[in-house]
Amino acid sequence: QLQLVESGGGLVQPGGSLRLSCAASGFTLQYYAIGWFRQAPGKEREGVSCISSSDGSTYYADSVKGRFTISRDNAKNTVYLQMNSLKPEDTAVYYCAIRLHAMCVLEGYDYWGQGTRVTVSS
Repeated sequence: QLQLVESGGGLVQPGGSLRLSCAASGFTLQYYAIGWFRQAPGKEREGVSCISSSDGSTYYADSVKGRFTISRDNAKNTVYLQMNSLKPEDTAVYYCAIRLHAMCVLEGYDYWGQGTRVTVSS
């Protein structure tokens, strides 16, 4: 069964950190591009970050650049999103997705996880 499962969301104060995980079953993540997306209440889904399989290159949206870091652990078949210096505007449901292609772009993803909620509030 092809499945992506996100975890690590929760409530955090502004300035805090969280690490989201995206664990895969039925896929070998190292061969594909993985993206993180988020959707805030009342807003459209937006691409946050992605990582390529071919050369490990990464992309970050301007809104998270310098604060978020995407990485992968091939042995655990898991991709992470380390989120530091969190802001209230980072509040959203975060989704990971797999693109059945090596290169990282923020469109054309084929399988999605169910999401994990991140709330940044004091």
